[in-house]
Amino acid sequence: MMMSLQSTAFQRPSSPSPPVVYKVVLTGGPCGGKSTVQARLSTWFENLGWKVYRVPETATLLLGGGVRFNELGEDTVEEFQENLLKTLLQIEQVFFDLSKDSTTSCLVICDRGAMDPSAFVNPNTWERILKKLGKNNVQLRDGRYDQVIHLVTAAVGAEAFYSLENNTARTEGLELARELDANAAHAWVGHPYYDVIDNSTDFEAKCLRCLSVVCTRLGIDVGDQLMPQSKRRKYLIRKMPSDDKFGKFQDFDVVQNYLTSGDEDVQERLRKRGQQGHCTFMVSRRTRLSDGSVIETRRQISEREYQDLLLQTDKTRLTAFKLRRCFICNRQYFQMDVYQEPCHERCEGLILLETHTTLEGDALVLPSFLDVVKEVTDDSHYSMYKLTLK
Repeated sequence: MMMSLQSTAFQRPSSPSPPVVYKVVLTGGPCGGKSTVQARLSTWFENLGWKVYRVPETATLLLGGGVRFNELGEDTVEEFQENLLKTLLQIEQVFFDLSKDSTTSCLVICDRGAMDPSAFVNPNTWERILKKLGKNNVQLRDGRYDQVIHLVTAAVGAEAFYSLENNTARTEGLELARELDANAAHAWVGHPYYDVIDNSTDFEAKCLRCLSVVCTRLGIDVGDQLMPQSKRRKYLIRKMPSDDKFGKFQDFDVVQNYLTSGDEDVQERLRKRGQQGHCTFMVSRRTRLSDGSVIETRRQISEREYQDLLLQTDKTRLTAFKLRRCFICNRQYFQMDVYQEPCHERCEGLILLETHTTLEGDALVLPSFLDVVKEVTDDSHYSMYKLTLK
């Protein structure tokens, strides 16, 4: 059970509760339900009293103006994608700036985000575009949005409902839709709060699952109004497979510290997450209530705030150093933590796999290339709080 929160911002007990600004990207292949989900999210949060901004899809605006992607030459494609990204960032910034001045909590829903253009060009072209704009993947993927939701195209698992009618700029057939969906999914692999919503249920339930994952991340109690929330499942892995077994993946260096707390029911944690020298920083607060329920709030912080909070680290616990590998297998999003030295001997060679799913028991198909020792979802010995104890 989760409690209703007025803010996801990290705060000490005496701090005021400022309005929330929460930025969500809806991505995925064509005919995945983005437009409908955006409308449902808007209605839901407006009913809660939130201000909602809906950022339009930049590509649809440009393609609707007469651009035909298949008519462009290779050099023109690169220039177009560069201009598309610049336009997308500027349009988003308009809404981001408005949200900062909101006196009430504010949800910003982006119809696709800054990493989506990378799904339409090769990696070398994308790197050139980033270099020209002075950007990097960590900035655009990890540091810009609070949550990314990938809505799997109806061309995968709901073919009978695949349609081109509700978007006049859409021309993709089934096979191309599947390819674009996979490319969009891999473009966002590595975002710390990335949810994949497939077509294993009917469309109404798919929409409700989207509402549920946003409410869950925000710590909003929805009671029985939405479908049951997905559960985090954790597995002990015997050894690290070779890189070629994973297909596409993203690796990150993660450093985590616990902060001192005068309350045994409160855990406060810092995280630094980096890739190729670019880092994002986050602080979280986890509180266990008298009825046994838990609320957890998170927010991104600046490097300066991170350095200041490091002065409050819990001296009874070790710093955790991890290699975090994020990947998709069987359209399920996984992250795998490989503990690095220096560490306690209990963490030497430790590898833990995690995913969020509504599937129970053996219904969840784990990657076949992993040597799974056992499930440790409910084993407190494998919680990081226990693993970092000196």
